[in-house]
Amino acid sequence: MMTDFSFSGDTARHVNFPLGGIGTGSIGLGADGRLSDWEIFNKPNKGGLNGITHFALRAEQGGEVLDTRILHGPYQGPLAGDHTTSSFGSYGFGVPRERMAGFPSFAKSRLTGPYPIATVDFEDSHFPGAVQLRAFNPFIPMDSKSSSAPIAMFEVTVRNTSDHDIDYTLIGCMGFAFKDRADVEVQQQDGCTQLVGRAGTDRNNVDYGEMALTIEGDDTSHIHNIYRATWFDTLEMHWRDITRPGRLKDRQYGDAECTLPGGRYTVAEHGTLASHFTLPAGAQRTLRVAISWFVPNVQKDWESVLPLLDAPRPVDPVWRNYYATVWTGAAHVAQDAFARWQDLAGPTRDLQQVLRDMTMPHVLREAISAHLSTLKTPTTLRLQDGTFYGWEGCDVGKGSCEGSCTHVWNYQQALGFLFPDLERSMHEADYLHNQLPGSGGMSFRLSLPLGVGISSFRPCVDGQMGNVLKTYRDWKMSGDTEWLRKWWPHAKAALEYAWHPDNYDRWDPDQTGVIQGRQHHTLDMELFGPNSWLTGFYLAALDAAARMADALGDTNSAETYRGIFAKGRKWIDENLFNGAYFVQKVDLDDRGQLDVYQSDDAAISANNLGGTVYDVYWSEEFQELKYQMGEGCSIDQVLGQWHADLYGLSSVFDDAKVRSALLSVYQHNFGPLAEVANPARVFAVGDEKGTLTCAWPKDVRYPVFPTPHTHSVMGGYEYAFATHLMMIGEFDKGLEVFEAARARYRGHNRNPWNEIECGSNYARAMASYAAVPILSGFEFDLTQGAIGFDPKMSEGQRFMSIWSAGSAWGQVTITSGAAKITVLGGHVALKTIRICGTPFDVSAYVEQADNTVMVELSAGNSLDIHDPAIDLARARDVDTHMRR
Repeated sequence: MMTDFSFSGDTARHVNFPLGGIGTGSIGLGADGRLSDWEIFNKPNKGGLNGITHFALRAEQGGEVLDTRILHGPYQGPLAGDHTTSSFGSYGFGVPRERMAGFPSFAKSRLTGPYPIATVDFEDSHFPGAVQLRAFNPFIPMDSKSSSAPIAMFEVTVRNTSDHDIDYTLIGCMGFAFKDRADVEVQQQDGCTQLVGRAGTDRNNVDYGEMALTIEGDDTSHIHNIYRATWFDTLEMHWRDITRPGRLKDRQYGDAECTLPGGRYTVAEHGTLASHFTLPAGAQRTLRVAISWFVPNVQKDWESVLPLLDAPRPVDPVWRNYYATVWTGAAHVAQDAFARWQDLAGPTRDLQQVLRDMTMPHVLREAISAHLSTLKTPTTLRLQDGTFYGWEGCDVGKGSCEGSCTHVWNYQQALGFLFPDLERSMHEADYLHNQLPGSGGMSFRLSLPLGVGISSFRPCVDGQMGNVLKTYRDWKMSGDTEWLRKWWPHAKAALEYAWHPDNYDRWDPDQTGVIQGRQHHTLDMELFGPNSWLTGFYLAALDAAARMADALGDTNSAETYRGIFAKGRKWIDENLFNGAYFVQKVDLDDRGQLDVYQSDDAAISANNLGGTVYDVYWSEEFQELKYQMGEGCSIDQVLGQWHADLYGLSSVFDDAKVRSALLSVYQHNFGPLAEVANPARVFAVGDEKGTLTCAWPKDVRYPVFPTPHTHSVMGGYEYAFATHLMMIGEFDKGLEVFEAARARYRGHNRNPWNEIECGSNYARAMASYAAVPILSGFEFDLTQGAIGFDPKMSEGQRFMSIWSAGSAWGQVTITSGAAKITVLGGHVALKTIRICGTPFDVSAYVEQADNTVMVELSAGNSLDIHDPAIDLARARDVDTHMRR
């Protein structure tokens, strides 16, 4: 098992560290220092390059060049060429020239994390100096604006390891891969030089874009335009340009275009910047560099899988990126970043340090931090008003599975805890643009552009009830009851859709507390008949809604919800537990149970299969209902309890049965996969281990056509399951599941910063962040100004973790007899902090000018609490549930 956050040698092979803002797209940094996956044009671009963009270093003495090297480590890609390209750059033609593998580079490189900062150390005996590159994009919890800047920021440190002065030159070559020609200019401001390329088209055109390379230094030089030529002359001249001693000699073509004979070998437009500096023996210097971009106009250019209930409303299919409402261009983005560099880099370093220092086993710290990177990939967009929107993941050249899919984004916990304003914006958009005004039914996919209409995809139980649950969580996290009051009618309607007369899937028409109709869900098909998985979501949502109704004085609704909850909980307990785990109650041999749904498929989409309900769900040949779990052991059978415990809700199922169910999943679903026949998506092979989405013990009936995806192993499901094991005290088993899942992403086999499911950078994997509140025993109710910590594990006599609540985040450290809660950013009003079961009045530890009940804490505040009642040894009793 990996014991640090470093990747080199064979483990560097598939490393690609995303650098970009939330909703801006990103650039990938390899462990060898190469830049790839240029995904900055409002869509994915896996494997995409931006010409020959690279950094290089040159060392001189006495006017003679000692050495020049591309700032890359050893190339570990396919040596015969790429399959992703065509013609003379394809497989069989060797390594593509754009990867600069044919030029002198450094003999060794090592990338070290954790996210959100990558540090690459370079070594080579030929180069007279030690070189380090540090790369990041601002990742500041609670500051979604700064964390949404379209920029990759670099700090290049060079140390003179010789015994004499050396003149060094840091060189950056930047490509401008626009659809249209590039207009390139050089400008200087505040000690920085910028090379800016702009697409030669109208700023309102969807193809308009800008890129800027910015470098600091007192002595800089530049080349506006790379040499334009045929064959290999462009790279030949570029190498001469950067390896000759002294300043770069500018080249600027008078026109924006140049016609060349036999132009098939020409290289796209590039420019070059250099910063020159001298280091005495033993001295070092760090230069700041940035690559920023500005592609302001987004167009829905994908073929939507979302048919609309009515004809699409007339909405402009082009909208502005959120970042285009904050910054005016690529140069402005960089200028702002350089002006606030320490304000951006400092909190980002703080976050990295807190994540690194958490007293959790390495695999947990690594998974928690690694999956945060998904927020900085093309999986996410921010719409013009700042609304957060997410694909499920990324295809090679487009988003995968559109619509901020509720049943996928249900699992992730990172956004809600670290950027709660963005999380709330997702629910608000769903309620405003995705909810039927009469019934309260909600499609689980949000159609773009906003306002175009509501998708005809049928509501799904887990997604719809998940929205209700997360509305509760986000209210308690913010303490903003006026926000809840505004959105309560929507949340209430979403819950009550379960028994609304217009619910054509007849989830719970008689208010029994049990979902028993046609149930769409995250495994892409429908279940028929009661099951603990989807009814568990319903029960947890009923509990959450009752509490929200109480807070708003809607006492009749609260009483109704509690009555339904009690009936449903009792029925599930008595009817679905087989002695070891919860099952689906369904007669696989009964075609007649589909009859009631035969008339709605023409108007309501279930999936992309088409046909009647009989065509999709009945096998005439085998006389059996298709795509059901039946007596299978589902990984998500008690997922509703996971959500309930995370958000401080009541017990959805009997505690002993929850424990038995989770241990049954561990017994039947988890293990080596070499002997598992998997006709579904293959995310694990050979000796790799994982947890199947559903498994059927040998003594139960195995359906002819089981629920889709049940033979796959997918990290998002596994992390929810693993952290739930930890909730019930089975820490070692949960850790084992984490280790198996992350062993599939160790650099030598797959990219540690790209968990795949239905595409790359898959959102569900951010379920791993649940380990933070679970192992912290974190409780929150900002409506009462209260938070608390009751750690479920410790390292020796000390516990340390990240925390976030309200609009603040920081670090908590607990030892027996003492606790320190530090605010590293934002602000929060608190009255009480509970440590290991003991409440403490915050006002006793922070000086106040008056006797206000709530104490406002902001960055720089720390609460030092010393009391023998803080018993970390007691906190190690991990069998204690965290329900409040």
